[in-house]
Amino acid sequence: MLIGRDKEVKLLQDLHFASESQFVAVYGRRRVGKTYLIREAFNYKFAFQHTGIYNAPMKEQLKEFRESLYAAGMKKTAMPKTWNDAFHLLENFISELPADEKKVIFIDELPWMDTHKSNFVRSLDHFWNGWATTRRDIILIICGSATSWIIDNVIMNYGGLHNRLTNQVFLEPFCLRECKEYCEWKGLGYTENQILEAYMALGGIPYYWSFLSKGQSVAQNFDRMFFAERGELTHEFDALYASLFRSPKTHIAIIVALAKKKMGMLREDILNVAKLQDNTAFATALRELEQCGFIRKYISIGKKNKQAIYQLIDNYTLFYFDFISANVNGDEHFWTSQLSTTVHNGWAGRAFERVCIQHIPQIKSALGFAGIISSVHSWVYKPSKKSDAGNSSDVGVQIDLLIDRNDQTINLCEMKYSSAPYTITQDEDMRIRNRKAVFMRETETTKAVMVTMITTYGLTPGGYSNDIPCQVTMSDLFK
Repeated sequence: MLIGRDKEVKLLQDLHFASESQFVAVYGRRRVGKTYLIREAFNYKFAFQHTGIYNAPMKEQLKEFRESLYAAGMKKTAMPKTWNDAFHLLENFISELPADEKKVIFIDELPWMDTHKSNFVRSLDHFWNGWATTRRDIILIICGSATSWIIDNVIMNYGGLHNRLTNQVFLEPFCLRECKEYCEWKGLGYTENQILEAYMALGGIPYYWSFLSKGQSVAQNFDRMFFAERGELTHEFDALYASLFRSPKTHIAIIVALAKKKMGMLREDILNVAKLQDNTAFATALRELEQCGFIRKYISIGKKNKQAIYQLIDNYTLFYFDFISANVNGDEHFWTSQLSTTVHNGWAGRAFERVCIQHIPQIKSALGFAGIISSVHSWVYKPSKKSDAGNSSDVGVQIDLLIDRNDQTINLCEMKYSSAPYTITQDEDMRIRNRKAVFMRETETTKAVMVTMITTYGLTPGGYSNDIPCQVTMSDLFK
């Protein structure tokens, strides 16, 4: 069953009605469901389909491409020596098919086919521009998990493929609502809170959710999936980055550095902590991690672009550093043993904040300003040593989520994960008031600043809760 993806399915199916040949790139994070989407949208009917081979040399790639042509119905032929030869074989095969129907060509994991000195991109360019565009019946779908390769070599290509795509689909991870639909379809019987906790570790990656077994709690599933010796996701971390990046050493060094600081780091701080050189390789790795959705880049309100902060936001990766890598004794029940501990509760608080940042549209809708243009920020204030000496009340402030709106309003969001309605104590009330006051003073904003509480089960009625003008609950995130 295909959960969600209605917009993407319609776009792909409507390609049949185009009057000219179509060239579409479908890309997104590994395991997000790109291949499944394409196969379902076209009902598994392709004139030709092929999947590139991970880490294989050009000769093997060409051999398997010919095997795919055989599987599609092509007669035996000599081995192609170049990608130009291979695409000519494809052209000849497609030309022999009936002229009165669309021919869907699906090439999966296309980046893996671009081996060193293979001239693959140039040959793909010639195939599309020199042959496919001269016809009206070709639908070329390319796909790949190496998002940065697709962006650099196809979408932002300034050579022959520049502006040649007729459409593109960036496949986002599932949101909470879609994960809930998936759990209902599988008959897992989970509550919204259980689905939320699973999301905090799995993110919206359908492949990860597919391993949740009916009849087992989320905790039991996690023990099996992450901590059993042959668990489905026990070794996912190494496979994840190795499959996306040909030389992932720099990428992983950046990830390891960012995992140490929740709020993220400036570019120069990443270099220092990771002990990397400020060169092209570093800049490329940083950009690719952002393009693939593992990190986000944000600018604090009032700061310049060169002061951008990079933050690790991939749910699975952070779960890996907090728990999977910490399981040094190979305890198959490690997750169950961590429940309700200080470590678990600290992780849950941080993970809930990430989930909120991943559901900004739902938060805006719950607050009633979905149609208003806005931008999302985090903000940190560190008092100078001089202010420390002269004013003991001048303390540092960290605000994880600010929504800066075009209607002269800023939502200062406080995100709290709890197993019951959240109670604002007197001390917490003072901390919130101080954050707001310091933010307004230091940014000199003229906008109205509205404290917004985002919690799992809402606020305990009465008391200091009455002073909170805006509230969002876990259920709002599922809408």
